[in-house]
Amino acid sequence: MAYLYPAGVSITTLIVVGLCTFQWGQGAIWQLMRDVDSRYALSRRGRSVSPYAWANIGIASCIGFSVVGAAWGIFLTGSSIVGGGVRAPRIRTKNLISIIFCEVVAIYGVIMAIVFSSKLSPVPEGGIHTSSNYYTGYAVFWGGISVGICNLICGISVGINGSGAALADAADPSLSVLGLFGLIVGLLVAQKAAVLEAA
Repeated sequence: MAYLYPAGVSITTLIVVGLCTFQWGQGAIWQLMRDVDSRYALSRRGRSVSPYAWANIGIASCIGFSVVGAAWGIFLTGSSIVGGGVRAPRIRTKNLISIIFCEVVAIYGVIMAIVFSSKLSPVPEGGIHTSSNYYTGYAVFWGGISVGICNLICGISVGINGSGAALADAADPSLSVLGLFGLIVGLLVAQKAAVLEAA
């Protein structure tokens, strides 16, 4: 069973490389590796791709990674709540807030994808390859990648924290009261703070 995952990754890699080689004659991957020696090879290849493609890949990455992070966090937290709920059934409803926090990570990704998609508008085919459009495409691409990867990590982190909180609450009921005490103290301290203003 331990050899199944590495074997699957190796076979998938070989299939993808083989399909690329088969589909594009000598293979786009091999041409890209050969052209790395030339000074602007990667730049030229990046400029041949439409700015819409860059932007849409960024938007898809934003949603995709965010949802995967949220799902992973929900899996981690939910399995601990179910496991801890066998010993202490009272924790099942009390610790659902951790699952809601994981869902919020996915919602952040959807909101940012909507913000990114507002940057796209129809452009005639002749006017799409301008420096301004390339900047927008690259900006949305890297913005989507960064939001998606951050939400992936955040979802996993929230899931691990929620899992620990659920299991700690199952072991010792006073720990959830301590968390509520911290929330109340934080609200009281922040209530007295003034809004930042220019001097």
